Amino acid sequence: MKKYCLYLYLGCLCLILAGCEVRSASPVTVTKLVGGLDHPWSMAFLPNEEILITERSGQLRSVQKGKLSAPIQGVPPVFAQGQGGLLGVAAHPNFSENRLIYLAYSGAGQGGASTELVQAQYQEGQLNNLQKLFVSLPKFKTSHHFGGRLLFDQQGYLYLTLGDRGQQDLAQDLSNSIGGVLRFNAEGSVPESNPFKNNPAALPELYTYGHRNVQGIALNPSNGQVWTHEHGPQGGDEINLLKAGANYGWPVITYGEQYGGGPIGQGKTQQVGMEQPLHYWTPSIAPSGMTFYNGDKYSGWNGSLFVGSLKFAKLVRLTLVGGKVAAEESLLENQIGRIRDVQQGPDGYLYLLNDEAQGGLYRLEPS
Repeated sequence: MKKYCLYLYLGCLCLILAGCEVRSASPVTVTKLVGGLDHPWSMAFLPNEEILITERSGQLRSVQKGKLSAPIQGVPPVFAQGQGGLLGVAAHPNFSENRLIYLAYSGAGQGGASTELVQAQYQEGQLNNLQKLFVSLPKFKTSHHFGGRLLFDQQGYLYLTLGDRGQQDLAQDLSNSIGGVLRFNAEGSVPESNPFKNNPAALPELYTYGHRNVQGIALNPSNGQVWTHEHGPQGGDEINLLKAGANYGWPVITYGEQYGGGPIGQGKTQQVGMEQPLHYWTPSIAPSGMTFYNGDKYSGWNGSLFVGSLKFAKLVRLTLVGGKVAAEESLLENQIGRIRDVQQGPDGYLYLLNDEAQGGLYRLEPS
């Protein structure tokens, strides 16, 4: 019996290390908590079991004790066209003391629209003392690839993800924010340790560059690493580990191709001085929100990485071994529609938003 158990264990381990799809030991159900949301995009958990939710059309909503609030007042005007609108939301690590929240959104201005970042105090259904911390320049008339995710790391730095706005060659230009991930101090200043802070030819807020459209960012609680994912063109969606000052290659290298077929640039997937993804999807899954799970509500899921899929209307669970993706599992396929965000709540459960005209907030629960 002991020998049989050993063989079984080794067989399962081989499956995992081979990157095969595996079945979860934790069957789950999904419970709808609230509906009536207009293309919800991002959420942030506050004390007293309150959840802030952005709607792409420009409203910021609150959910508390199962009730959806009226739109919160004081949100800046947004450019709600195409992929643009009200996007990421994050709460300051010391929110209980300062009531500060942060919003990323597409804002109109001279030349078109771009991703902007603001800070405000949230009190009694109102945003007060709104301060604009950053505006991505130049603005363009296109309406896609705004990025827009926000994250605080364990040191209290704030990250803002961006996209290439359809101007792919600018993603290799250090003098602007196009196709970059930016890092700020909480009040919006530039950290002294930012990799390009002392480079006069580079944007000081820039932390990494060479991205196509970063719409997922997550903190690995086991080691403090920041991971992102980005949309590829036709194929080549990527998961990356952020490294200060690193170049992630777009559009010089990619595992995707032109829409309708054909190589991008020189058709290369690797080049010296450019980072390789930790994992990529071909064909594309159109990844959305992303989070590491760190809890015990679901058997066997602690340490897994979860990614929403817009294209296939599902939740993807990735098993990690030694910091690499070893197995992939599909959950909730076509059950709640296009999954836009996934986050772990303070109660240890996973929460989801679906990108629908009548969208909702959902909780994933063990069966």
